[in-house]
Amino acid sequence: MRATVIVMPKESVLDPQGVAVREAIKHQGLQGVKEVRIGKFMEIELESGADEKDLHAVCRDLLSNPVIEDYRLQVHP
Repeated sequence: MRATVIVMPKESVLDPQGVAVREAIKHQGLQGVKEVRIGKFMEIELESGADEKDLHAVCRDLLSNPVIEDYRLQVHP
């Protein structure tokens, strides 16, 4: 069983890394870039039958900062 977790800054939170990357992309000549958001992507290999509720707790309490980040969890059999 495999889980993927994507952690992104909340829309209301300034993303200084994203701003820096957006400006670097523009500096390279691609002017149409409006916004860049930088996040984290994790793949977790699990024993079959892992509890999805426990995975959500780990995402919320360990892998993300719920004050400034949102996460998306996908479990693949």
